[in-house]
Amino acid sequence: MEKIDYPLLYFNFRENAVMGILIGPNWEVVQPDLQSMKAILKDSLLKDYKKRGYYHQQDMIDPKLKIFEVPIKPTYQNEMARYPLSQPLNISIPVIYGAIEDGGFECHLPLFKNQIRYLEAEQFKPVVTFFIQQQLGQFTPEELYQLMRYPVPNLDIISLKVKQQDLNWGGWLVHRTVPNLERLATQVSQKIKTSNLIALPDAAWERENEVADLIDKLLLASANVLVVGLSGVGKSAVIQQAIKQITIKSKGQPIELTFWQIAPQRITTSAKYLGDWQENVENMIEELQSINGILWVDQIIQLLLQGGDGPEDSIAGFLIPFLQANKIRLLGEVTPQELESMRRLLPGFAEYFQLIHLELLPEKKNQTILSKFADFSQKRLSVSIANNALQQSYRLLQRYYPYEAFPGKAIKFLSSCIHHIRQSKRTIIRATDVIEHFILQSGLPPIFLRDDMKLHPEEVRTYFLKNIIGQDSAVDILTDIIKVYKAGLNDPNKPIATLLFAGPTGVGKTASAKALAQYFFGQGQKRQPLIRIDMSEFQHTYQLIRFIGIGKEVGQLVKDIREHPFSVLLLDEIEKANPAIFDALLTILDEGLLIDHYGRLTSFRNTIIIMTTNLGASNKNALGFKNTTSEAAQYESAIKKFFRPEFVNRIDHIVQFNALNQQDVENILLKELEELKQREGYEKKNIKLIFGTKLIQHIAKVGFDPKYGARPLQRSIEHTITSPMAKWILLNNHVENKTIWLDWEEGLVIKE
Repeated sequence: MEKIDYPLLYFNFRENAVMGILIGPNWEVVQPDLQSMKAILKDSLLKDYKKRGYYHQQDMIDPKLKIFEVPIKPTYQNEMARYPLSQPLNISIPVIYGAIEDGGFECHLPLFKNQIRYLEAEQFKPVVTFFIQQQLGQFTPEELYQLMRYPVPNLDIISLKVKQQDLNWGGWLVHRTVPNLERLATQVSQKIKTSNLIALPDAAWERENEVADLIDKLLLASANVLVVGLSGVGKSAVIQQAIKQITIKSKGQPIELTFWQIAPQRITTSAKYLGDWQENVENMIEELQSINGILWVDQIIQLLLQGGDGPEDSIAGFLIPFLQANKIRLLGEVTPQELESMRRLLPGFAEYFQLIHLELLPEKKNQTILSKFADFSQKRLSVSIANNALQQSYRLLQRYYPYEAFPGKAIKFLSSCIHHIRQSKRTIIRATDVIEHFILQSGLPPIFLRDDMKLHPEEVRTYFLKNIIGQDSAVDILTDIIKVYKAGLNDPNKPIATLLFAGPTGVGKTASAKALAQYFFGQGQKRQPLIRIDMSEFQHTYQLIRFIGIGKEVGQLVKDIREHPFSVLLLDEIEKANPAIFDALLTILDEGLLIDHYGRLTSFRNTIIIMTTNLGASNKNALGFKNTTSEAAQYESAIKKFFRPEFVNRIDHIVQFNALNQQDVENILLKELEELKQREGYEKKNIKLIFGTKLIQHIAKVGFDPKYGARPLQRSIEHTITSPMAKWILLNNHVENKTIWLDWEEGLVIKE
């Protein structure tokens, strides 16, 4: 038989009133005398064993009691000011301490329901004094005076005789069953994070001080901790490195702490019925206590979003009583914006965390980290990264991802490059590989990414003139945007450009947006880099939620930009949207950022925002005279009359699209017919089309409407050419490698 000795701290308040706190389970009991108390506690331990299947952990060898006398100066506070007492109070705090079997030492502070582990005996006094002062600093004067009324405590022992197989101290953490925890969370492994997709080192380079601070807070202060910093600054790396160091063997034995990583969504996703997720949380907390577990929460802000309708009813709100009673320990990471939102929305949750702030690293340290990552890649992954590739990566990421921080964005990008290179069976990454991979991610053409490539403005203008018919002034403005961006003179803290396309319908506003999107972002992306949103669908105030989102809901705009940050955003017929949407767009147009109610950030700084409007064109036809001063003035007057000045002032260019003349319509038609020749059905059979003059004139006449401009042209082409040709090809399926001549004589004429 073996035995477990549980320390019992007890206070004789008065005759027939003894209060005891049992170390291990942390049970509090009041009985008439000490013997009655010990009998009840011993019986409770045995009953609890039968219920749980294991005994409460107690590691201390020969525990002792020490009373710490700590001076503290309480402070009264009201709405006007704080009033500290002139003289400090000496508060007596009992501490039970002793060596533990696995090496090191442990102490319990029963009045705070907390415990601390430390490695060297010399650490006992300074560590405990610091912790007590920190805890008492949060007490009100009334609570301090209540502590002073406690009598001097005594220490006793409750011994249980147990079988060796029931004790199993050496492997109790390994063999303990935690089904709920294993279903909802993943135990953190200390193996290096490598996979076929991405390669990340398990190091927190240049963050040694922050790692040490986190370890102290987890081990010595037994605190809940939030690591605070911008996206990419290294929060996850610091947490992973701290966990690794904590779980390194100390004096031949591991420290008995386990770390579990969880996504809050998993808690509610697995719940089917009312009350299920609350039960899941309670079971998980009980299992964490049984294995001395710390819960690392991914995107901890999500705890405020999951569960009920609001923060008070969320998982975070449900956890507050457990945090207050020290029944769960949490570890997480947040951005400064998310932390501010947590404090605003649920201050009772945020106050239970100690903070570690990660500031931005200077450029020299970031360069050092990139060099260390290159060494890691060479030694562990057998992929070399040339020095010019590192420099090229740094330059591109600094310019095109200003809203993310180093070193995270560089590590993530280079890891993706490594994956791409290994797939191609190569072993070195050069500067050209970095540029090619960046093109695949962003769609930006090489002309923007390579300093050695010279931009020829006349070629840019020719490209736009080919795709935008009859709008020379618009072509000039779009060409200027390209030149400014190539020179690197655009404001990095705003969208690339914000444009308002004004003019009658069917004159090329949407076609211009498509041409600009294709030039800017069409190199590497598989999808069309144009996000088009019809603003006539957001005419009412309540539809603002569907557009931008609120609370848990992510709006259409935010969803599209998060998925495709390098895009042209086309807000079609902007004047038809509800005025509340104009106000919501002000920050986006001005700063290129949108921060939602929960501190989540969406960046528009790699986006070109184009809005279209028909304001000022209501009394005009698309066919008529062009480039008159009165017409331009009418558009500008209508726009400034409709939109508030602060909205108009945030637009870089108001681009006027003029009415089309007959020659413009024919030129647009010729462009559409050239695209028609390239359709799959013709190319597969190697059929070449030639269009006669009469056919072109007929379609130009019937396919143009003064009210709708050139928009009906495509419909006319489909009706006049595509439908008859489809029937002809089906009847003449044998025809291949032919040139077909098409013309018009009271109907479509088809000749081989």
